Amino acid sequence: MKFYESDRIRNVVVLGHGGAGKTNLLEAIYFTNNLVNRITRPSDKTNMTTSLNLSCIEWNNYKYNIIDTPGYFDFYADVVSAVNAALGAIIVVDATTDIQVGTDKAFEITDQYNIPKIIFVNKIDSEKADYKKVLDQLKNRYQNKIALFNVPINDKGKIKIIDVLDDKDYENDEYISSLKQVLMEAVAETDEQLLDKYFSGEEFTEKEFCEGLKKAILSSDIIPVVFGSTAENIGTSFILDMIYKYMPSINDIGNTTESDAFSGIVFKTFIDPFVGKISLVKVNSGTLYPDTEIYNINRSCKEKIGNLYTMRNNQSIQIQKAQAGDIVALTKLTYAQTGDTLSTDNSRSVYSKIDFPKPQIYLAIETSAKGDEEKISLGLNKIIEEDPSIQIVRNFETKEILVGGQGEIHINYIKEKLKERFGVEVNLKDPKVPYRETIKGRSDVQGKHKKQTGGHGQYADVRIIFEPCEQEFIFEEKIFGGSVPKQYIPAVEKGLKECLQSGVLAGFPVTNIKATLYDGSYHDVDSSEMAFKIAASIAFKKGMENANPVLLEPIYKLKVIVDEEYMGDIIGDINKRRGKILGMEPIGNKKQAIYAHVPQAEIFRYGIDLRSMTQAKGYFDIEFERYEEVPPHLAEKVLLALKEKR
Repeated sequence: MKFYESDRIRNVVVLGHGGAGKTNLLEAIYFTNNLVNRITRPSDKTNMTTSLNLSCIEWNNYKYNIIDTPGYFDFYADVVSAVNAALGAIIVVDATTDIQVGTDKAFEITDQYNIPKIIFVNKIDSEKADYKKVLDQLKNRYQNKIALFNVPINDKGKIKIIDVLDDKDYENDEYISSLKQVLMEAVAETDEQLLDKYFSGEEFTEKEFCEGLKKAILSSDIIPVVFGSTAENIGTSFILDMIYKYMPSINDIGNTTESDAFSGIVFKTFIDPFVGKISLVKVNSGTLYPDTEIYNINRSCKEKIGNLYTMRNNQSIQIQKAQAGDIVALTKLTYAQTGDTLSTDNSRSVYSKIDFPKPQIYLAIETSAKGDEEKISLGLNKIIEEDPSIQIVRNFETKEILVGGQGEIHINYIKEKLKERFGVEVNLKDPKVPYRETIKGRSDVQGKHKKQTGGHGQYADVRIIFEPCEQEFIFEEKIFGGSVPKQYIPAVEKGLKECLQSGVLAGFPVTNIKATLYDGSYHDVDSSEMAFKIAASIAFKKGMENANPVLLEPIYKLKVIVDEEYMGDIIGDINKRRGKILGMEPIGNKKQAIYAHVPQAEIFRYGIDLRSMTQAKGYFDIEFERYEEVPPHLAEKVLLALKEKR
């Protein structure tokens, strides 16, 4: 592939709801470029896209790095990666249905990142297509920013696309003229001189019009709408032309030059079974050449790169160099991870980190085969390299490995990857709740250990008061007259601390307890540190049992972001989960943040339920807050269930 200068490179992400035709659009682009000989029909069975896909296309002496993205929310991390690499977006909308939640998400993320976009209304050839309704919904969201660049008409039973700007056969059509007028007004508003020219009735030059239109699109004052059909290859060439005319190059958004030192960010990592690690890097400045030594700024180390590649349909194509604005694939980088900044200048600062979505569900992962734990750990670490939105938590209290992801499909995908790549079969289950135990009352008990065998015996006697406290554990001694010699007091404390690992109700760790050693007795010959540790443990068990032991559960602070229309349902559901609503606040775009405290036991699968209640529009974040007593009737059920499992 030949080399392209920065101003002739376009990085475009393709977004939209699953099934709208994103991947099909890429196929149509391949077909138009004579890279494939057919386009998949809507009736053909296709696999669900689970990862972003980079494809380099050449069109009219421009280079397009087109990034296809998953439409399913469980793989939203790849959407975030792709948006961080792209400068423009094509949002594919299904003309046969209302605006879908995936489309809504695409609008949100492009608005959030200030990425100019083209909306491609697909499937206009379908009998179910109602593009006028779709257009009304788009205008309801973006008002007068929506501008039609082409119009579909039925020409003798066939769909024909009319170019609003360039179709001479319809330039005097009243409707087409009104659409063109909208574009003229938008161009005029980009510059005071153009505005004066517009009001004076002067025509814009072609250069003024094109530059003004691009400026309006890049600032998102205009959002172009293009109609077509990927299955019938209608409108594909039109949208390909739109990309080089109106989507930005890196020169349109920054002042980078070829003479700057190379710098870039790793926005995606793949683990290929044959090639190894592949790092996709967005070049932000300078020029990168093969066989260059670079610095990983995040990890303060050097990396040596070999050949440079671009990607097309999962195939590597070698390139001679990559300039600012390009995307390049690097293989076998030793240290680089997604989000790392690479540069030939070791003094440059790091780029902003990629903000991946936090897990919405955690499940425990286990294997029945002994010795597979190491394979699981290795496999999970490799999978996380590809998808940083996955989190692994090793809970030492429950002795479980927890896998956090965006949903059940996401975590089941991890399970399948472990089997496919690493030969490890695992089971998924709800995590155990890391309960704790404490006391609500006060007890005064004796712990006496006396054992006589041949030779020296064992003797220790302690009297200890147990009571609640705010700290995890407090030990205090108030011995008078040497009833317990000073050399044995540390053994008493150590014995009690060891007992904190296992309470009397169900063996959970004990917290918020104070123990005061105030009396006891000893034997000159038979007493020892071990004897006093044992006496302390006897006292601990008695003291816990006599001081009203209770079960504690972890309480989490929950923040839920939902559309206003779902507020009532969400608040009602939180109340059913024994949650306490703390407050609400509007956060713009008709959305509300709901804050609550909720027991962890009630929210392991909350992400699934929230998605169902909000048509996948809601999401949440949690953070550990404190431990709180389990209501007695529920504690009884928990303890009974635990007893039955033993």
